[in-house]
Amino acid sequence: MLIKISYFARSINKLICCMNKHIRFFVLCVLLIAPQAFLAAQTFGPRILSMKDVVGLAQENSISAMTNRNMFLSSYWSYRSYKAELLPSLNLSGNLANFNRSLVALQDYNTGAISYRTNYNLTNEMTMFVSQNIPFTGGTLSLSTSMSRLDQYSPTRLTTYYAQPVYLSYIQSLWGYNRFKWSRQIEPKNYEVAKREYIENMEQVAQNAVMYFWNYASEKENYERALTSFDESKRLYAAARTRFNMGTISKDNLLQLELKMLNDSLSISSREVSLKSALNRLCSYIGYQEDTELTLTIDYNIPHISLVYEEVLERAMQNSSFSINQEIQSLQADQSVAQAKANRGLSASINARFGMSGSAERMNETFVALKDQEVVGVSLNIPIVDWGLGKGRVKMAQAQAETTKSRLEQNMIDYRQDLMTQVMQFNNQYHQCEISRKAAELADETYNLALRNFGQGNMSVTNLNQLKNERDNAYSQYISNVASFWSSYFGIRKTTLYDYITNTDISAEFDKLVK
Repeated sequence: MLIKISYFARSINKLICCMNKHIRFFVLCVLLIAPQAFLAAQTFGPRILSMKDVVGLAQENSISAMTNRNMFLSSYWSYRSYKAELLPSLNLSGNLANFNRSLVALQDYNTGAISYRTNYNLTNEMTMFVSQNIPFTGGTLSLSTSMSRLDQYSPTRLTTYYAQPVYLSYIQSLWGYNRFKWSRQIEPKNYEVAKREYIENMEQVAQNAVMYFWNYASEKENYERALTSFDESKRLYAAARTRFNMGTISKDNLLQLELKMLNDSLSISSREVSLKSALNRLCSYIGYQEDTELTLTIDYNIPHISLVYEEVLERAMQNSSFSINQEIQSLQADQSVAQAKANRGLSASINARFGMSGSAERMNETFVALKDQEVVGVSLNIPIVDWGLGKGRVKMAQAQAETTKSRLEQNMIDYRQDLMTQVMQFNNQYHQCEISRKAAELADETYNLALRNFGQGNMSVTNLNQLKNERDNAYSQYISNVASFWSSYFGIRKTTLYDYITNTDISAEFDKLVK
C-alpha cells in the first residue's frame, strides 16, 4: 500500500513539473507575442482622435514636419560652420614623394652663357600649423612648424634637411573688405530666423492638420445626414403611398417623394466616396495607413477670444521671423555697398613672417644652429584708369540698397495692414459661428415642425424639400464657420508664435533636434 502511494505521489510530481514546463512555455509565448499584437493593434486598430491629437501627430509624423526639421538642421550646421571659422584650426599639409628628373636652364654668372643641366631629385615636405581668423581686423594669424628633405641624385648624391621649428605669420588686408565684420552681424540673425521659421512652419503644419480634420468632420456629417435623409425619404414615401391610396395626396406629390428617395439613395454613395477620400488625406498627412479606422471626437465649442491689434502686432514683432528678416536684408544691402567701396580704389595687404630656420645634411643637425627669419612685405594695387568701373559698381550697389530699403518699408506697411485684416476677421469669426449655430438650430426645429405638418397634410412636398435643404445648408455652414475659426486661430498663432488659449509663447526644444 505504501509503495502504491509513493508511486502515485511520484506521478503527481512529474505531472506538476510537466504542467509547470507548459505553463512557463505559454507565459514565454505570451511575452513574445504580446508586444507584436499590441503594435498591430496600434497600427491597424480603431483610433479615437481629437483635434489636438491630430495636430500633435501631424507635427510629429507628417512629411512637412520632417522637411521642416531637416531645413532647420541645415541652417544649424551653417551657423556651426560660421562659429567654427572663429575658432583656431589645426592643419597638417604635405608634399610627399615629389620626384623630378628634367633638364633645367642655367646661366653662367661670369660669361652669361646658358646651358642645360640635369635636375634629378626627390623632395618631401610636411607642415603643421594652427591658424586663427581675427574678426575685428579681418586678418589671419598662423603658428607653424615644418620639415623638408631634399634628395639630390645628380651630379652628386646629396641629402639635405631644412627645418622651421616655429614661425609666426600674419596676413592682413589694409582698407579692404572685412567679411568677418559683416558675418558677425548677419549669421547670428540668420540662425535666429531659422529657429523662428521652424516654429512657424510647425504652426503651418498644425493649420493644415486642422483643415484635414474639419474636412473629414464635414464629410462625416454630410454622410450621416445623407443616411438620415434616405431613411426619412423612405418613411415619407411609404406614408405618401398610403395617403395616395386613400386619395388624400396627388400622384404628382407621390412621384416627387419617390424621386427624392432615389436621389437620396444616390447621394449616400457619393458622400461615402467623399468621406473615404477625406479620411485618406487625413491619414496620409498624420502618418497613418489608409485602412486605419478613425473616430474623431468633435468639439463644436470654441473659445471666446477677443484680440487687440496693437497687442498682436507687438507679439508679432517680438516673436516672428518677419522683423529679423527685415533687419538681415537691410544689413545685406549695406554689406554690398561696403564691399563695392572696398574694391573700388587702392587696395593693400601686409604679409609678415617671423621665426627660426636651419639646414643641414642630417636631421638632428638642422636644429643646432638656427637662424632668425623675418619676412615683411606690403602689396599694393592702384587702379590708374578703370574707366569708371569701380565708381559704377559703388553707385549700382547704393541704388540697389536704396531700392531694398524702400521695399522693406513697403513690406512693413503691407504686413501691418494684413495683420490688421487678419485680426478683424478672427474677431468676427466667433460671432459668425454663434449666428450660424443658432441658424442651424432654428432650421432643424423648423424642419421638424414641417414634417409634422406634412404628416397632417398641411405642407406640400416642395416646401418640405426646401426646408430640408435649408436645414442641411445651415448645418454645413455652421461646420464651415467652426473650421474657419480654428484655421484663423492657428494662422494667428503662426504669425505671433503665441498661444492665446494658454497665454504662453510657442517654443521648441532645439537642443533635441540637433542631437
